[in-house]
Amino acid sequence: MASTRAAIRYAKAILDMSDAIGVANEVSNDMTLIASTINGNQELNTFIENPTIKVEVKENVLLEVFADVNGVTKGLFHLLFENKRFEILEAIALEFNKLFDEMNGIEVAKVTTAFPMDVDLKAKVLAKIATFSDKKITIENIVDASIIGGFIIRIGDKQYNASVANRLQVLKRELSN
Repeated sequence: MASTRAAIRYAKAILDMSDAIGVANEVSNDMTLIASTINGNQELNTFIENPTIKVEVKENVLLEVFADVNGVTKGLFHLLFENKRFEILEAIALEFNKLFDEMNGIEVAKVTTAFPMDVDLKAKVLAKIATFSDKKITIENIVDASIIGGFIIRIGDKQYNASVANRLQVLKRELSN
C-alpha cells in the first residue's frame, strides 16, 4: 500500500502522543501487529477498504480484532472513525514504524542475496554496513536468485553492489569497449 500524506501526518501525531506519555514502544508493537495482520489477511484488508461498510462497523470490528492494543492505538481507531479514513490504517502503521525507528536511531538495511543469509554472511554484511552508517541496523533479507551470488546492500539512498551479476555486467561492458 502506498503511503499518503495523510498517513504520514497521522503516524507523526500518534508517535508524538505515544512518546509524550511513554508508551511509544507498546504502540510500535501494536502498529507492527496491525500492519502484518492487514497485509496477511486479504479478507480483513478488503473489509477495511470497502466503502459500502459503515465506519461504525469497521471501528467495532477493529476494536474486537485488536482488543489487546494500547489505548493510544484504540484512540487512533476512533479518530479514523470520526474522519472516515480507515482505508489508510495499514499505511499509518507502516509509517509509524518508520518514524519510530528513525526516532530511535535504527536504520533498515535491505540486503538482497541469491539465497537466505546464514550467520557468516550476516556478519560480513554487518561489517560492510558499519562503513556506511553509525546507526543501529536491522537487516531485511530479500532473496533474488538473479544476482547469482554475493549481495546488494541498500540503506536509505546508499547502495553497495557486491553481486556476481553486477561483476559480470561490469566485465561485459569492459570487454565490449
